[in-house]
Amino acid sequence: MKDFKEKLSLVPTKPGSYQMKDKDGIIIYVGKAKNLQRRLRSYFTRTLTGKTKMLVENIDDFEYIVTSSELESLILEITLIKKYNPKYNILLKDDKSYPYIELTNEDYPRLRIIRNVKKKKNKNHLYGPYPNVTAARKTVNMINRIYPLRKCEHLKKEACLYYHIHECLGYCVKKVSNEKISEIKKEIITFLKGDSTFIEKKIIAEMEKASNSLNFEKALELKNMLDDINITLKKQKIDLNKNLSFDLINYYQDKNYLAVQIFFIRDGLLFGRDKDIFKTLDEPKEELTEFIIKYYEKAILPKQLYVPEIIDAKLLSDYLNINVITPYRGKIKSLFNLACENAKQNLETIEETLEKDEKERLNAQRELEKLLNISEISRIESFDNSHLFGTYYVGGMVVFDNFLPNKSLYRKYKIATTVKDDLAAMKEVIYRRYYRVLMEESYKPDLIVLDGGKNQIIVCKEVLDSLNLKIPIVGLVKDDKHKTNHLLNEQLEEIVIDYNSNLFLYLSKIQEEVHRFAISYHRNIRSKGLLASTLDMVEGIGEIRKKELLKKFGSLKKMKEASLDELGQVLNKDIAKKLYEYLKELDKKNLNKGKEE
Repeated sequence: MKDFKEKLSLVPTKPGSYQMKDKDGIIIYVGKAKNLQRRLRSYFTRTLTGKTKMLVENIDDFEYIVTSSELESLILEITLIKKYNPKYNILLKDDKSYPYIELTNEDYPRLRIIRNVKKKKNKNHLYGPYPNVTAARKTVNMINRIYPLRKCEHLKKEACLYYHIHECLGYCVKKVSNEKISEIKKEIITFLKGDSTFIEKKIIAEMEKASNSLNFEKALELKNMLDDINITLKKQKIDLNKNLSFDLINYYQDKNYLAVQIFFIRDGLLFGRDKDIFKTLDEPKEELTEFIIKYYEKAILPKQLYVPEIIDAKLLSDYLNINVITPYRGKIKSLFNLACENAKQNLETIEETLEKDEKERLNAQRELEKLLNISEISRIESFDNSHLFGTYYVGGMVVFDNFLPNKSLYRKYKIATTVKDDLAAMKEVIYRRYYRVLMEESYKPDLIVLDGGKNQIIVCKEVLDSLNLKIPIVGLVKDDKHKTNHLLNEQLEEIVIDYNSNLFLYLSKIQEEVHRFAISYHRNIRSKGLLASTLDMVEGIGEIRKKELLKKFGSLKKMKEASLDELGQVLNKDIAKKLYEYLKELDKKNLNKGKEE
């Protein structure tokens, strides 16, 4: 550990953001402080354990930026974390977003489940979030069965099956009055806000009708539906004013673990809850503040947010631009205490497992460092490709921090149409990934893990050498039965590892995850159909440009017939050229295939 005594004496006692750097000058941690000198001294003058000890051992230098207020330091901290993705700022690794139920504001509304609500421009009716995805699906399916809403995304020219089974009013062939639509919407909105009176009456009437017709199977199905409603709403009921809607966050800390519990209160009902547990590195106040900010980058902000006393409510309120409150008494304080109790119970239930898992991962990490003679291996990046009979090549990269997947850093790659084999595909992906690392001066991994042997390692090393980058490489080599047999380092030396070791288990997990990720991306592209999948393979063409091309040309056939200048009317010069060459290459492949047949 370096001695920063002299440098620390020069640090001001003002607010600001600080950045810890490793021996390569890469930022590995970003924090903020009300008093920069006091916070930075705390890293080098107190007894450290676990994750914080690992951080400090890797600090070769630090920098700081003084700000005029704590709000400015918070904004700067979050901005720098987003820019550099430091390996020790790894909150919300799963990058998850919860589903919402949406009732569209179209002339003929639909009810559906959506994610990524922050990207939506239309102001539709949104209800959620639903941490329980199954509950959200059951609710949407039930309402769609009871109410004859429009089911199709685009109106068809003739009535579909839903119309004939009385689950749609036939909007494509009939004129439905605005009054009727408003009545349906009003009842659905009332139910989604927690009042099931209208729907219960409808189900009971249908149940009696089915029973009188001796259709006992349908009657039982309707009874089960009614039971589901009663159970769901009973679980949600709490003793609060029906007009109250807010989020509530509390925590529990033990042995450097921080357990967080979030309650979603909507119209006086406990709509759902979320939870998370992570290892702390900074003070609980700073960790929890960072968690909340990152959490609401994905979720819709509530009008009010209740937070514990350790949080600076005014600072958070200024940053999020919502009303942030600390409860001290009354029913909300009781609910707040319940959230803390839930967080405590959640942590105590799995704390022993977490500690055991952390110890096993740390031992496996040390074993790998020893085998490869590398001082530290905390961040690993792994690559794989997927294709369909030598066409539609795509690449995938997964990132693991301390053998845990960091899904927010996963990346997908569309590969150039000129690529004909796996090695060329890997070469392109490796180059694009680490050229960007150089350009953005972002954090590079401690190790690259390839799913392959000698040839993959040679190609990867060639690319890194061309970029003048020194990153250790290791290949996972399979035997004749397609099972991982041994490691191969960049000197092409075989390294045998015990099949029964934790290291072998964790490396196998990385191998399986990158393979799954690449294949899933490929399947997703293919499932979009011929036009979408063809355009998806061209780098630089996203959803907006796809729609513009479709609007201009109408079909893939017309796009193939278009000149480069005509494509350039929709796309910029470089992307138009890529699409033009890709379509010509595709036609050539189809022609050759026809000749072979």
